[in-house]
Amino acid sequence: GAQRAVALLRQLAGAYRLLCQFQCREAVDQFKALPSAHYNTGWVLTQVGRAYFEMVQYAEASRLFEQAQKCEPHRLSGMELHSTILWHLKKEVALCYLAKKAIDLDRQSPYSCCVVGNCFSLQKEHDTALKFFQRAIQLQPDMAYAYTLSGHEHAAKDDFEKAMSCYRAAIRIDERHYNAWYGLGNVYYRQEKYDFAEHHLRKALAINPCSSPLFCYLGMALHANQKTLQALEMLSNSIKIDAKNPLARFHKAQVLISTEEYETALTELQLLVEAAPKEGSVYLVLGKVYKKLGQTNNAMIALTRALDLSPKDSQQIKAALLNLEREDNAEEEEEL
Repeated sequence: GAQRAVALLRQLAGAYRLLCQFQCREAVDQFKALPSAHYNTGWVLTQVGRAYFEMVQYAEASRLFEQAQKCEPHRLSGMELHSTILWHLKKEVALCYLAKKAIDLDRQSPYSCCVVGNCFSLQKEHDTALKFFQRAIQLQPDMAYAYTLSGHEHAAKDDFEKAMSCYRAAIRIDERHYNAWYGLGNVYYRQEKYDFAEHHLRKALAINPCSSPLFCYLGMALHANQKTLQALEMLSNSIKIDAKNPLARFHKAQVLISTEEYETALTELQLLVEAAPKEGSVYLVLGKVYKKLGQTNNAMIALTRALDLSPKDSQQIKAALLNLEREDNAEEEEEL
């Protein structure tokens, strides 16, 4: 009996260690190797859900957090991550329901406050969201994640000084809290301080080297800092980890365009159109690439599609269409 208990604890500890090292796929495999009676518990399902969250597989992560709640209906720990997943999935109704459930269980819990804060954040009510994240910090001053969520809200309001203060507070509590390192890198990127952005994003990647979004944002910062080859490498790494990351593919195409590798850029954009067929900005760039390759008809089709999908960018798209028509007319005149 004692030996079986020790073996079980060793297996749990090994899986949890892998998760803490962000070796998420290996952690999931080790958790799934547990006996069914131990796998189907609130704590284990929450850890597996967290692993899928880190791998940006939000739908599967959400399913596991729901399963954990069925096993342990009164479990609050982990709800803050579940609410972040629902925020990313833009599931307002499900997030509102989770917030009500958390408040009903314990309105004085920092986890409940984070869930409610995320609920208001999704509705773009940043000041109200901040009140709940600050309440979570009051209830649990060493909750690094609450500081990071506060930082994200300040950043959404373009209040960069307060955002950075929150991210630094999170790092003081837990220096392996990569989300806060990313937050600082993102603020520096938006301030066009690309060297600082690169430094902080590399810090985040050193902690979590399996994150497709982190590679993507580092690639963006490197490209903005004229480090083209490094940017291409990072964006390729991002796509290698998650082939469905549209932002990484879009920025990789932009880097390839800047190096005049139009054929390769076209391949990336065509894959992107399949993954995100309703993104006007993709068709705009696609139209420009077709134009560079001398494929005027395809350029016209892509730009017209961009105009249908992105009315807010109509001036830019109409200008591109006008230039295309002028060049087309000039070519016809030359032929005559």
